[in-house]
Amino acid sequence: MIRQPAVAGTFYPDQPERLRSDLSVLLAQGRHDRTASGIVVPHAGYVFSAAIAARAYKAVEIPQTVLLLGPDHHGFGAQASVFAAGSWRTPLGDVPVDEDLAARLLADCDLLEADERGHRREHSIEVQLPFLQLLRPDVRILPISLGHAELDDWLHLGRQIGRSLSQLETKVLLVASSDMNHFKSAADTTQIDKLAITQMENYAPADLFTLVRDQGISMCGVNPVVVMLEAARELGARSCQLLEYNHSGVVNGDMQSVVGYAALIVE
Repeated sequence: MIRQPAVAGTFYPDQPERLRSDLSVLLAQGRHDRTASGIVVPHAGYVFSAAIAARAYKAVEIPQTVLLLGPDHHGFGAQASVFAAGSWRTPLGDVPVDEDLAARLLADCDLLEADERGHRREHSIEVQLPFLQLLRPDVRILPISLGHAELDDWLHLGRQIGRSLSQLETKVLLVASSDMNHFKSAADTTQIDKLAITQMENYAPADLFTLVRDQGISMCGVNPVVVMLEAARELGARSCQLLEYNHSGVVNGDMQSVVGYAALIVE
């Protein structure tokens, strides 16, 4: 099955030449040499968040296989939906799914289910693909869309993913797709987001989940971040560093209702 683009022309350009040109500018002057276990990147429209996402992508070496964890904004799929076979299409071409890795993780991880429904309209993973296509033309992906579950479920899933990946001879990059707090003032959002970013930098996924839940922080990809951090811990990661933070108000001038965006690297 070819998963057709759902948000090309709205979240990002649907013209290949423009898309390639825009991203090439953002990705210029990158080192691309940090061997990260994972990154956290935003998933809003490119006009708002692509520069922040590029900050992470141009810092790291992109291996041939990338596992992408994103939130299921629409709630159509299973708790943890794996797009297990086929490819994803963007204006830059088709990206194949790593079907062998999909089969491996489906066998090793209790919560994962092969389910395409949670991916059909979801943008959080789709908007990451053009970055990967430019930086690693032969990239293969494994998209996993996460809905709702308890903290212990996400920690367990992260540990199972990490243990399964640790048995591979080749490296897999973990990408967690998340925006930060939504629709408060710039001042409030920056303060709220700092609390969440601090928990990520402290490498405390459980504390991050609890903070977001108890404080009502509208960080839409907290579950993907928790799973990514726990999986990366199994792979030996112990450091999570903020690369860049900003919010939508710096783009559209509206400081009364903003969305925060952060790029972090896990090593």
